[in-house]
Amino acid sequence: MEKQLHLNLLASRPPMAGGLQSGSKMRMGPGRKRDFTPLPWSHYFETMEDVEVENENGKDIFRIYCSGSHGPVLLLLHGGGHSALSWAVFTAVIFSRINCRVVAMDLRAHGDTKVKNPEDLSADTMAKDIGKVVEALYGENPPPIMIIGHSMGGAIAVHTAATNHIPSLLGLCVIDVVEGTAMDALNSMQNFLRSRPKTFKSLENAIEWSVKSGQIRNIESARVSMGGQVKKWEEPLSSPGVSNSIGEGIIEEEEEEEAEDESNNKRMKEDDQEMKKESVFTWRVELSKTEKYWEGWFRGLSALFLTCPVPKLLLLAGVDRLDKDLTIGQMQGKFQMQVLPQCGHAVHEDAPEKVADALATFMVRHKFTEFKEGYLC
Repeated sequence: MEKQLHLNLLASRPPMAGGLQSGSKMRMGPGRKRDFTPLPWSHYFETMEDVEVENENGKDIFRIYCSGSHGPVLLLLHGGGHSALSWAVFTAVIFSRINCRVVAMDLRAHGDTKVKNPEDLSADTMAKDIGKVVEALYGENPPPIMIIGHSMGGAIAVHTAATNHIPSLLGLCVIDVVEGTAMDALNSMQNFLRSRPKTFKSLENAIEWSVKSGQIRNIESARVSMGGQVKKWEEPLSSPGVSNSIGEGIIEEEEEEEAEDESNNKRMKEDDQEMKKESVFTWRVELSKTEKYWEGWFRGLSALFLTCPVPKLLLLAGVDRLDKDLTIGQMQGKFQMQVLPQCGHAVHEDAPEKVADALATFMVRHKFTEFKEGYLC
């Protein structure tokens, strides 16, 4: 049972015991409906831009979302299959607490980033990507940078810090990825990925699935971040593997009969409209095809993390995730750790305020920045 709680280290894991389990039904009050319509990035970030970097095969283009013009830079790296938009709600929250700049980037082969070799997702290549983007943004004298990564992005953050790709590195924050549990879970990862719906009939359906399955517990974050996980797939509906899976993964709510009838009628109209469009949504990244890189992301991660010569913060959804090396390191005071219970794997999406509070306190304590005037911590 314990291993089952760690299966999803690349994409968002279903809730831990005690929360709503994946596939469970969620009760709501009579007639209450939730809004699953997408939210734009511009509600949370000030700017969006594409950064060009030179590579051996030509130019790669990395999509970034930014806020702020002064203070240290928070460089945000998302998890496998996700995008920079997974940091949207967190960005708005942290920006209200401390003086900082935020740069959230779509990693190689993710989101709206376009690279010449999207198949190369090795830790070494992605760490070099981070360094190149920082250099393209700031030249040879970058401002102080705090690198923060979730899951796969946390592993890449550690590799980036350990190989000194960011000379102005202030600190390192890793969210819910630990070598021991990550390595234990890899054998079960393909089964988890096969259990997800392959397609959705609309972006709204993808958002609905992510919330009701427990992949993202914060509906606001799901509404802005799922657009970075899925893309429109223009294919005839008679194509193999499409027609049978359009509605997969959507979990019906138990409501009063009148509300249910109204909802069903609305669904039928929406289904008809989607059928006419002959389009479905599918995952932007085929995570199952990245398997050969998984071990390289996580093996040796704890030792690398502990040897990074900057102040370090580890945020976990459960204390059970600590492996032996980190347990010893934590007892020796080599890093600061905080457990944020009642969260799924997507900690920064599920509880953006708690993550922002932990990070803000950490940065102020180390004198990296100050709380914003008027903010009561």
